[in-house]
Amino acid sequence: MKMLRFRSPSIPSLNQEIQCTVRLLDDSEVSCNIQRETKGQFLLDHVCNHYNLMERDYFGIRYVDPEKQRHWLDPSKPVVRQMKSQQPYTMCFRVKFYPQEPIKIKEELTRYLLYLQTKRDIYHGRLLCPFADAAYLGACIVQAELGDHDADEHPEDYISDFKLFPKQTLKLERKIMELHRNELRGLSAAMAELNLLQRAHTLDTYGVDPHPCKDFTGATAFLGFTARGFVVFQGNKRIHLLKWADVNKLKFEGKTFYVIGLQKEKKLVLTFHTSTPAACKHLWKCGVENQAFYKCAKSSQIKTVSSSNIFFKGCRFRYSGRVAKEVIEASSKIQREPPEVHRAGFCQSKSFSSLSHKQLIMNMEPLLPADNRHTAADNGLLALKDSVHLSPLKPSINAAEAVPDERTGSAHTEAGSAEASVPAEGSGSRERPEEKEGGVNREAEEPEAEEEEADSGALTISDMVYSPCASMLPTPVDDGGGGGSGEGGVAALFQSPARMLRELHADPEVQCELRAEREREVAMEAARLAMRRPQRSRWQQLRACACVAARLAAAAGGLLLLLLPTMLLLLESDLDVAFLHDIRQTPEFQQFHYDYYCPMRRWLLCELDMLLEAIVGD
Repeated sequence: MKMLRFRSPSIPSLNQEIQCTVRLLDDSEVSCNIQRETKGQFLLDHVCNHYNLMERDYFGIRYVDPEKQRHWLDPSKPVVRQMKSQQPYTMCFRVKFYPQEPIKIKEELTRYLLYLQTKRDIYHGRLLCPFADAAYLGACIVQAELGDHDADEHPEDYISDFKLFPKQTLKLERKIMELHRNELRGLSAAMAELNLLQRAHTLDTYGVDPHPCKDFTGATAFLGFTARGFVVFQGNKRIHLLKWADVNKLKFEGKTFYVIGLQKEKKLVLTFHTSTPAACKHLWKCGVENQAFYKCAKSSQIKTVSSSNIFFKGCRFRYSGRVAKEVIEASSKIQREPPEVHRAGFCQSKSFSSLSHKQLIMNMEPLLPADNRHTAADNGLLALKDSVHLSPLKPSINAAEAVPDERTGSAHTEAGSAEASVPAEGSGSRERPEEKEGGVNREAEEPEAEEEEADSGALTISDMVYSPCASMLPTPVDDGGGGGSGEGGVAALFQSPARMLRELHADPEVQCELRAEREREVAMEAARLAMRRPQRSRWQQLRACACVAARLAAAAGGLLLLLLPTMLLLLESDLDVAFLHDIRQTPEFQQFHYDYYCPMRRWLLCELDMLLEAIVGD
C-alpha cells in the first residue's frame, strides 16, 4: 500500500511569482507578477496607477472561471484563492458601479473610461437604445473618434467602417451621419464623450449588467442593479423597478434568488431561478454590493449580510469600500492638475465576429429624408429635442461654465432622468404628459407623472426584445443563432418544465419507462410499510426506555469495577511513572494506603493462607 506523504510548502514555492494579464477598456493589456498571498487590491491599484486614476471606486476587475461564470475580484482576498483557472491569469478592468450623474465626475480621465465602458455596453447590446437615441449616441462616438466631418477626408459611407451596434442598418448610418455633420460640429472629443454619457444615463438600461434568469412561470427575464434600484426586464418591458429604499433583503438558496421589498406599502417577494448555484451566488453578491454602494450614506453603515435566515446556514458577505456619496465628496476635493488623457484610436472589439449575426437591440423606427426632418412627420425627433436636449453642449474654455449650461439645457430632472424613455414615432415608449389648462407649469407635472409610472412597475422600453449579447468574457446570455424569439442561448441554460412535459407526453417509450418506474416505487413503498414495526403503546415505550437506562447503568458499573482494581494495582506497583508518582505523594493516597489498603491486603493474605492449609494440609 502506497503511503501518502504530507509536507509543508517549501520556501521557493511560496515565493513563486505568478503572471497576471489585465485587459483594459480599450482592449490593450497590462501585465504584472504577483505572489501567492497578493490580494486583489494590489491588482486594482496597479491598473489605476497605470492610468494615473484617482476616482477609482467606480471600477473593478472581473474574471471568468472554467465554468464560464463571471466574478468580480474581491480586493480583500488573495488573488490565487479566488482564481480557479490555470496560470497565467487573465482578467478585465471594467466599470463596476456606474455614476448616477456623470456630470459630477471631477476628472476628464474618469469620464473617458466611463465613455469606453458605455461604448462597449452599446456595442454588446447591454444598453437598450431606441432609434433616436441610438443615432445620437453613435454620432457622439464618431465625433469623439474622428472630430468634425470633412468632406475631403471622409467618404460618403464612412460610418460603415464603424461597428457601433450588434447590427447596423443603412437607415441608422444615415441618421448618424446627419447628426455628425450638423448637430455635433465643433465639439471636442471630451465634450462629445460627455454628451454621450449625459444621454446614456437617461436610459432605463444604463449601468445594467444583465443576469439571465427564469421567473416562476419559466419565462426568461434579465435582472440588473442600477443606481436607482433593482430592475427586471422581460421581453420589451421593464416589468419591475424597486428602489433601493424599498428593498429590504436579498437572499438566495441554491439556484433560487429572492428579492423581498415593499411596493405601494405592501410586502413584495420576487422569486427567480438561475442556471447554476454559482450564477445565483454571483447575482446575490452583485445585489448586496450595489445596494450598499448606492443606498448607504457612509461606509460605516454597511453591515454584513447573510444569504439565509437560518442559523449556521448560507453565505455571509460584506461590501468593503466607499459608498457613492463618499466618492462624490472625495472627487470634489481633488486639487491636482488634470492628468493627460491618452485617447486610443477607434479599435474594433475582438468579439465582434461572434456578435455580427445578432439581432439589433434597438427600436428601428422609419427614417425620413434629411430635407423633411423639420416637418411635423418627424414627431419622434422633435419630442426628443423637447425632452432630452438633442443639441450638444457648446464648447467652453472654462469647464465650470459648461456644467450650468448642461443642467439648464436638460429638461429632465434627477428623479425622472433614468425613468424617462425617449418617445419616438412607432416605438413603444410612453408619451410626455401634456400641459393642463389654467397655465400649470408642465415641468412641475413631469416628475409627478414619472413617479406614478415608476410605482406602476411595468414600462415599455422598446419594440424589440431586450436580449443582450455575450461580451468578450462570456456570461451565458447568447441569443443562440439569431432566432426570432431571442431565447435560444438563454433557454439552453435552463431545463424548462413545460418543454420537458411536452416531450414526455409525446414520447411513448418515455411514458412506458415512467410507468414502470412508478410501479417499482409503489412496490418498494408497500414493502417498506410491511417491514415497519407496529406502533407500541405508551407503557411499552416507557418500559423500553427503562431497559435502555438499566443497560447503561450496568455497563457503567461494570466499567467502574474493572477500572478501579486496575488503578489500584498500578498505584501499588513499582512502576516509576510521573503521574503515578505524583498520586502516591498526596496525603489522601497515603491515608488510603495505610488505613484501608494495607489492612485489606493483610486480611486477604491471611484468608488465602488458611484456604491453602485447608486444601494442602499440614
